[in-house]
Amino acid sequence: MNIFHKVALQGLKKNRTRTLITIVGVSLSAALITAVVTFGLSLLDYAAAGAAQKYGDWHVAFLDVDDAFAEAHAKNPAVADTFTMQNIGYAALAGGQNPNKPYLYITSFSQDTFDALPLTLLSGRMPENSNEIIVPNHVLSNGGVEITLGESLPLSIGERTYGDAARGQTDAYIAGETLNAAKKKTYTVVGTYGRPRFEAHAAPGYTVITKTDQKTEPTSLSLFVTLNHPRQIYSYADAAAQGHAYITNDEVLRFMGLLRNSSDRIFSVLLYSIAAIVIIIIMVGSVFLIYNSFSISLNERTQQIGILSSVGATAKQLRNSVLFEGLCIGVIGIPIGVCLGICGIGIVISVVAQNFSSIMYSGVPLTLHVSVLAMLGAAAISLATILISAYIPAKRAANMSIMDCIRQTNEVKMEARMVKTSPWAQRIYGLEGMLALKNFKRNKKRYRSIVLSLVLSVVLFISTSAFVMDLQQATAQVVAFTTYDIGFAANSMDDSQMLALYDKLKTVEGVTESSYQAVLSYFCTVPADALTDDYWESVGTPRANETIELPIEIQFLDDSTYLDILNGVGLPAETYTGENAKMLAVAKLQTSSGMVKGEREASSFLSLFKNTSVQTAMTPATNGVPDSQYTQAIDVTCVDIVSPDIPPTYVSNAYSKQQVYYFEVLAPWSLMDQFISAGAAPDLRTKGMTFSSAHPSQTAAEMETIMRESGVDSAYTLMNASKILEENHNYIFIANVFAYTFIFMISLIAVANVFNTISTNIRLRRRELAMLRSLGMSDRNFNKMMRFECALYGMRTLLFGLPIAIAASWFIYKGMSYGGGNEIVFQLPWASIGVSVLGVFCIVFVTMLYATDKIKKENIIDALRDDMT
Repeated sequence: MNIFHKVALQGLKKNRTRTLITIVGVSLSAALITAVVTFGLSLLDYAAAGAAQKYGDWHVAFLDVDDAFAEAHAKNPAVADTFTMQNIGYAALAGGQNPNKPYLYITSFSQDTFDALPLTLLSGRMPENSNEIIVPNHVLSNGGVEITLGESLPLSIGERTYGDAARGQTDAYIAGETLNAAKKKTYTVVGTYGRPRFEAHAAPGYTVITKTDQKTEPTSLSLFVTLNHPRQIYSYADAAAQGHAYITNDEVLRFMGLLRNSSDRIFSVLLYSIAAIVIIIIMVGSVFLIYNSFSISLNERTQQIGILSSVGATAKQLRNSVLFEGLCIGVIGIPIGVCLGICGIGIVISVVAQNFSSIMYSGVPLTLHVSVLAMLGAAAISLATILISAYIPAKRAANMSIMDCIRQTNEVKMEARMVKTSPWAQRIYGLEGMLALKNFKRNKKRYRSIVLSLVLSVVLFISTSAFVMDLQQATAQVVAFTTYDIGFAANSMDDSQMLALYDKLKTVEGVTESSYQAVLSYFCTVPADALTDDYWESVGTPRANETIELPIEIQFLDDSTYLDILNGVGLPAETYTGENAKMLAVAKLQTSSGMVKGEREASSFLSLFKNTSVQTAMTPATNGVPDSQYTQAIDVTCVDIVSPDIPPTYVSNAYSKQQVYYFEVLAPWSLMDQFISAGAAPDLRTKGMTFSSAHPSQTAAEMETIMRESGVDSAYTLMNASKILEENHNYIFIANVFAYTFIFMISLIAVANVFNTISTNIRLRRRELAMLRSLGMSDRNFNKMMRFECALYGMRTLLFGLPIAIAASWFIYKGMSYGGGNEIVFQLPWASIGVSVLGVFCIVFVTMLYATDKIKKENIIDALRDDMT
């Protein structure tokens, strides 16, 4: 250890308080960086495990291979596990509408393969022998062929060839290829399932699956391989393929950051980008703290640096002395910070783990994932932060002239005009306030670092609070727009089948309310003068003595729900039911606050018609065009109620931005035949059922079981609205935990910076303050001057911090409301603003009180003598 290192260590020991605070700042910085990196890795590990649960825990699949190939790979030491799928062959899909996918591709799964490859069963059950199959749902949605449960499917099975070359699932269909049918077999359809991950979009056959038994006669195998080291995936696949086609499990590899195409690594890139931004913010905040510490340390040692330079110390030696000081602090602070970061993020993950399971992958735990390389990276980033912070003031100190250092004339260099104050300043603030203002002006660099640290904390705290408030507003809309817990939509289902299913579902344990409905599209013709001035103000100049055609919808409700609505609004049932009945309607103008829906008050929206009673002609909309031959005249009574909730997947025209009104007619289900029995075929917007339940998750699970056992073969959507609401609350909880943890840590760094800078600045002014006291300044006046300085700190912080925080909150609001998906209102987090204002002044005043209390305890003569020697 040379003399310069000894001098650096003596400086650290002499100023224990500042050294301790700097170590605390370094530890907080390292802890935050470690926490960010560790959480990012834990989230990637969680997402990869969840994707493996959903898509299968395999990395690469080799298609059309033989038993020898599969056996050789199973024995490969680089392979962790393998399983196979038997490829039986292709069969023509009768009536297929997709010219690029004209086949069924028949495969056979063993029980091990069923366990390893997750399949989403939509209806029916899994096959139990080689005579039963399940078919994917996109045979209907993509191929246009409806295959029903229980149907016997006779197939002629064989291989595809083009010329002399055999073709497989990775070979797209081409005109002129031949299907060589070698055998015939009849299968019974026992279930439908979601599209499998291992079927490429360009594959020419829809994958149907049977069960492997002794009767199954495979022509080839597909081998699925899981590697011990996934990062070797592409080198392994390229070397091992031996001319065979292969596919990779991109859904799992994506979260490992292993996809070849960087544009497909969206999640990883997004996560790394966010982590990089957060780390940069942490580094910026940390640099302020550590830089100030070294800068103040060098200001105290300016005379010492001058003496060392005068006896031959080079600029490089002086810089190395300061960098050695930074290394000493890092050796203590970084290990502490890394340990704190791992422990802290471990606690946070344990708090939010259950919420993650609720919103992403059920049954997959979010656990702490610690990487040695990541920890070394976090330590290296922290060390770089220290060295950058130390190098800047070290370089400046090394470049100072020897005489300036010894005489200490470089500490404050400015002209009198730079500290000039207004003649009114002393009259307004008094002598103490004027002295505080002058001191503020002559030490701008030091004060800027304090103000900047406080501004950073204020902006982060307020903008994060605004972000959480916007999230809460967005989540509240789920409550506002949905009053049911479970929604079922099945447009293609026959009415009688839906009503029979409704009778079963409404008796499920936990169901408290239920209804069924259908929404049909119509046009109505009304006189122009029947519409309100508010409507014409929205669309333009009214056309007098003309009729206006408006697109509307009729929502047919089960009779009991419709009667409940009539009772609720006090209208007689006999007038609004039966033949030639009048109709109810909700007819409101859209305002900037959104559409009428859910629990919002209808009275807060403008009326579409001048009178509550309207006579109009209803024309069914067929393919979006009015079919005038089926026009019917009806009487409509407009009421101030909210339309009942509709099943999922429905998006009304009335909600579109191009339309300024909401107009929906309500009618009992028993009157539906009156509208369509004459031959009219209005467009069906949606058809389905809604349920309220005391236990939505349990009820939805039991309903799924009932639909599978009932053999529902129509496409349907079952939505648990309560689960979506719970997921939104979980999102907010997670955002709250991480946001406020981050803000708390950043604020601690800022507080340490402020405490360090203010207390050391006061110490550097020992001689100045002792001189003022020696001239007769009382403790009362001295305290008054210090309070003025605190007020200047606080006001300058709020002058810059509050506008920036409000602007940041506005941009966050615009970002969340972009595209019109969320009808949230811009709100300022006044509580957080109040906390920030009080916090700023509290931090400054407490720090100033601590520093000045130590100064006042010193003997005035000793302070003057010490600085003059």
